[in-house]
Amino acid sequence: MASVRLPLAPTAGPAPSRRRIPAWTLALPPAAALGVFFLHPLALVVWQSLSPDGGGPGLSAYTEVFAQTAFRDALRTTVLIAVGATAGALLLGFALALVIAFVPMPGGKAIGRFVDVFLSFPSFLITLALLFVYGNAGLANGLWTGATGAASGPFDFLHTPWGVLLAEITYFTPFVMRPLLAAFSQLDTAQLDVAASLGARAPRIVRQVILPEALPALAAGGSLVLVMCLNEFGIVLFTGAKGVTTLPVLVYGKAILEGDWTGACVVAVVNIVLSLALYGLYRTLTARLEGARRARA
Repeated sequence: MASVRLPLAPTAGPAPSRRRIPAWTLALPPAAALGVFFLHPLALVVWQSLSPDGGGPGLSAYTEVFAQTAFRDALRTTVLIAVGATAGALLLGFALALVIAFVPMPGGKAIGRFVDVFLSFPSFLITLALLFVYGNAGLANGLWTGATGAASGPFDFLHTPWGVLLAEITYFTPFVMRPLLAAFSQLDTAQLDVAASLGARAPRIVRQVILPEALPALAAGGSLVLVMCLNEFGIVLFTGAKGVTTLPVLVYGKAILEGDWTGACVVAVVNIVLSLALYGLYRTLTARLEGARRARA
């Protein structure tokens, strides 16, 4: 009997090789946009501060600006207000986050959501709100003069460094609360129950259980607030505080009011260096705190 051979299916040839696009080419568009819209203007500012007359680079402009009393006063005022506002925002934000996260009360979740909405508000809007409340013709002074018949009210601090400090604390406190609320939502409440069952009171629970877990979030929020306070311009401008000149305000004054572009670039570079140094400190601090937290775990 003759054998029947079935036709074999045609064997598929080798798949055509596809040329893959190198992964580094995907980074070219965002790198180009970053270079054109950010790094190039920044390089121009640095070059203008180093070479004001278009000649060779030098530090003569820095020497001249550093010798000015206005610059030293602005640097000191900027650091003091930034540190004070950061400390106030940390204390107030930690206290409010504790209440929202651990104290049973109606509307707690709604308040937590409002914190997210508050982050989108512009800084000058908070300043205007404070002016409506504590300004010379504001609500508080109006109630005082209406009740006592006095010619003016007792609240006249918004045009002072204390007014700038209050406005910055009010505006930047939610930036501390947001990471704290996220950290508290991941905290194991069983630890709190065990500590309470062992007789620990609320201050001790906060100090020994909650605070160690909140340190990375406090470091993150505090570092962010400190950098933002160093670069804040709108709050200082809208409060109209007399004698309160920060580095951003000094940049504005030199560039727009005096036409001293070289001096403005020098002050801007100093402000950038301060911000980058604080960012580096923030990265180092958060890395150490995260490592310590993992070691405890």
